[in-house]
Amino acid sequence: MSFDVVLAGGSVLDGGGGPAVAADLGIDGGAIRAVGDLAAAVTRERIDVRGLHVAPGFIDVHTHSDLAPLLDGAHDELRLAAVRQGVTTEICGNCGFSVFPAPAPRSDDLRRHVGSIFGPTADVYSDLGRYRAAVENAGLVTNLATLVGHGTIRAGVVGFDDRPADPSELSAMRAATASALDDGALGLSSGLVYAPGVFADGVELVELARAAADRGRPYVSHIRNEADDVEAAIDEALWIGRESGAAVQISHHKTAGRRNWGRTTETLERLAEARRAGIDVTVDVYPYTAGSTILASLLPPWANAGGMDELLERLGSADARDRIRRDLARGLERWQRLVEGDDGWQNVRIASAPRHPQYEGRTIAALAQSEAVDAVDLVADLLRAEKGQTTVVVSLMAEEDVERVLASPLAMLGSDGIPLPGKPHPRWAGSFVRVLGHYVRERGLMTLEHAVHKMTGLPGERFGLARRGRIAAGMAADVVVFAAAAVGDAATYDEPLLPPRGVHHVLVNGRFAVRDGVPTGAKAGVFLTR
Repeated sequence: MSFDVVLAGGSVLDGGGGPAVAADLGIDGGAIRAVGDLAAAVTRERIDVRGLHVAPGFIDVHTHSDLAPLLDGAHDELRLAAVRQGVTTEICGNCGFSVFPAPAPRSDDLRRHVGSIFGPTADVYSDLGRYRAAVENAGLVTNLATLVGHGTIRAGVVGFDDRPADPSELSAMRAATASALDDGALGLSSGLVYAPGVFADGVELVELARAAADRGRPYVSHIRNEADDVEAAIDEALWIGRESGAAVQISHHKTAGRRNWGRTTETLERLAEARRAGIDVTVDVYPYTAGSTILASLLPPWANAGGMDELLERLGSADARDRIRRDLARGLERWQRLVEGDDGWQNVRIASAPRHPQYEGRTIAALAQSEAVDAVDLVADLLRAEKGQTTVVVSLMAEEDVERVLASPLAMLGSDGIPLPGKPHPRWAGSFVRVLGHYVRERGLMTLEHAVHKMTGLPGERFGLARRGRIAAGMAADVVVFAAAAVGDAATYDEPLLPPRGVHHVLVNGRFAVRDGVPTGAKAGVFLTR
């Protein structure tokens, strides 16, 4: 036997959850060709990895890195943050946001819409094929796959009106969903706290999810409420799965807000009961107590009706600002209120505000106090000045709930990373190594084998990535080599892109993307489709 590379003497975790075994890995032509004793093999390069663990490259099932490959060289820290911690495959198009399909008559509206999460340079594409061509032309550091976003589909057909779709619109949305799935999207995502997804009813979601079910793809949902009405929102997602026949993936599962801390005992049992009843449901989770989202989503749904232009015009009105203040104080039926009154803004930190970099890393409450203005007025003025392109980090969860979801057999890992310049959430640079270091080694929350399975084999199976997520002959050579005794996250909320500790090598399709802890600049990733 002969190979391009042999990784010799490591403890191999195959991604299936079984114990590590001492073995060599033979890699040739972008694939794993042999696992075992390869001491006699001919190889162009033999690398001694004794004392280290060798695992399948990690699969990040929930990212907003759709346009990260298009970032210029000034933002290499952002582009490389995922691969530096061992991620070799990213699944984007989550929370109902995808940059396709964008029908020409609505392309400007859609560009403004996706710009709220992808930043001022965001673009949209008429179909998955054109999006794929754009990112492949830029070069992929990791493998990239995408879901198709319900919010984008609805915006392209119905627009941003707060109303049900009529029969012809529903037919058009079903056709757009089917086309994207046939082009290779891994599934259908929804974001039911974001306009225009928040305006859709269950009937609409079932009809589109049937297109996914017909093709064996999952329905992946940022559910309608992760706070006071979290159980009703879970029930809606399960109902959509039952009625459509689609497998259900609940995104970044949590119970948000102090009143709801501890309720993951109830929600996880509800999901386990659903599985026992025959509904194929799983979740993903990130290992932090703070989340990240777009600033506009913290406002009441009515404020976002009509799209970005109408939102920004509305925020210029004193009457609208007073109404927002009242709603933040008292809430609205079925609205996920993550900020309660003025006090709630102390939990909201600016992550990205391109035209106000001096705001990044500071809380809304602190900014309002320093500028002697009301917090809602500051938010409204900021959104208008930034054209809606502002993301935030929001403190939401209890540590006990994060641990409970992480340990659940239903859970896999997703960073929910939003790779925008500024002060992004450290989860983009730290999620996977944080689990291995803090939750496995320090907290003993799960075994190393179990954690690696959640990052590799489990998501590979869930999203139909046939040659990813396992160490075995014939699998793609996506591999991470790390020191279990040292691996960990360094990224913080103040310094969110600090590189991890203990990750020695990362190979993507058989090429070193990280070698001896240093990125190589290789762009060996491929665009993955079903």
